[in-house]
Amino acid sequence: MLRNFFKVENPKGVIGLNRRNIEFIYPNNQRKHYTLADDKVKAKMILHEFGIPCARTYAVIERISQIKSSWSKLQSHTKLVIKPAKGSGGGGIKILSKGRDGTWQSSGKTMTDAQICQHITSIISGLFSMASNDVCLIEECIVPDPFFAEIYNEGVPDFRIITLKEQPLMAMLRMPTSKSDGKANLHQKGVGIGVDMKSGTLTQVYDGKHYSDHHPDNENSVFGKKIPYWFTMLQLAKKTAQAFPLEYLGIDLVIDKIKGPQIMEVNVRPGLGIQLVNKCGLQRSL
Repeated sequence: MLRNFFKVENPKGVIGLNRRNIEFIYPNNQRKHYTLADDKVKAKMILHEFGIPCARTYAVIERISQIKSSWSKLQSHTKLVIKPAKGSGGGGIKILSKGRDGTWQSSGKTMTDAQICQHITSIISGLFSMASNDVCLIEECIVPDPFFAEIYNEGVPDFRIITLKEQPLMAMLRMPTSKSDGKANLHQKGVGIGVDMKSGTLTQVYDGKHYSDHHPDNENSVFGKKIPYWFTMLQLAKKTAQAFPLEYLGIDLVIDKIKGPQIMEVNVRPGLGIQLVNKCGLQRSL
């Protein structure tokens, strides 16, 4: 994908996977600490310890024998998110909402209790992670700030901020599309929107092939749109970076309608597509 960058911009300052690993990850992140970011349950424990806002945890299911009893205790909720603790790229994540008839819906389709329990079984069995087994994390569902509805009113968008030695280098807004099943991940057909770090405004939209000034599902321009809580999010990213013994991170944040900015995930090997989204290499940001 980075080859496309050479067609649109002077490639000076663009880093590839090898350079990212050799110059950014290996010198700054000790492998023994990777699990603190790779495991979402461990990461949330650190966030809680340092008083960093994040989604409320409803349940952590470690064994298949716990699934039915744990799921039965969650029936009072009307919205929740199921995710693998060690998953990546949005794999295995289910956003569930309960209808008036008491049935659960995910991506517009009904899921029975048996299907949900089977999905949790798949998570624990390691289907969505590179580990032989995993843990299922169930947490509250974020209600996006109204700001995002002005761009696209589906799914849960998030911001990715790259930090090095606690300093934010580059950021993008990741938005779901009608083709991404409610997910904002770029490789699952979401789109990235560049961010001007100094002003906290949006720039161009990148869909993996083309640039534009609007979301692919509508004509609403995003260029110059002011991001709410921007400088609060920068400070939150710094505080999160300080909490982890890892110096090069991709920090994902969401903005809840009621609670404001919250940390969603911490990534020890953040992808490089953010350079394409911003038409700028990470080396320049240094």
